[in-house]
Amino acid sequence: MHDEALIRLAFFFGVLAAVAIWEVAAPRRRLTDSKARRWYTNLSLVAIDTAVVRLTLTVLPADMAVQAREHGWGLMNTVVLPPSAGILLAFIALDLIIYLQHVLFHFLPVLWRLHRMHHTDLDIDVTTGNRFHPVEIFLSAGIKLGAVALLGAPVVAVVAFEVALNATSMFNHGNIRLPLTFDRWLRLVVVTPDMHRVHHSIILRETNSNFGFNLPWWDRLAGTYRPQPEGGHGEMTIGLKEFRDPAQLTLSRLLVQPFVRKST
Repeated sequence: MHDEALIRLAFFFGVLAAVAIWEVAAPRRRLTDSKARRWYTNLSLVAIDTAVVRLTLTVLPADMAVQAREHGWGLMNTVVLPPSAGILLAFIALDLIIYLQHVLFHFLPVLWRLHRMHHTDLDIDVTTGNRFHPVEIFLSAGIKLGAVALLGAPVVAVVAFEVALNATSMFNHGNIRLPLTFDRWLRLVVVTPDMHRVHHSIILRETNSNFGFNLPWWDRLAGTYRPQPEGGHGEMTIGLKEFRDPAQLTLSRLLVQPFVRKST
């Protein structure tokens, strides 16, 4: 617990730097929008989201795991499991909950108004993995707190999941090229950039597919898996039809976007 913040920061900056360098060395797509503007916007949202969570929540998921253990809350505190099995099961269960949360944010209109900001990025790269509205981040944190308490998830599992969720989000949003054969095998165990990029297609049926962040299995089991975009990765259009003007996608406009019907 004492090292949680340091661990998360180290992984955040390490993965951000590694994927950013990879994007320069081996990009998957040609960028169409100003990278400087997008990076300023997306990384500013990281700072805002972090501040919102820290200032509004007195308990974070790892703290909740400690309290659950001390008070005997949750399913996993009612059974005896080997520590490694408990950590693995909690990690998988948390990933399933985040998958279901993602689906809910797409299909429940009031939540889609918050989540759609993530999809308004006109390009997709490592910073897109952190492009979320503060209200969505607040609600997501609340869902994770409830999930940790209900599961009685071990502290190690919660910290590992939080680190992995952020790291894989940046990885699978990366504008990076992987050998196609390697990608085909890798996406059996983790969501790859080519797999997740389909989710950012302007075509609605592709937007509503490939919801996973960490583990790729839920999409296959639920029938929401699409292996490739119809237009190909190089030619597919990223974003949403109703938000195409870069001048309307500034930081200030994105923050109020959930509360307006369309860009103006």
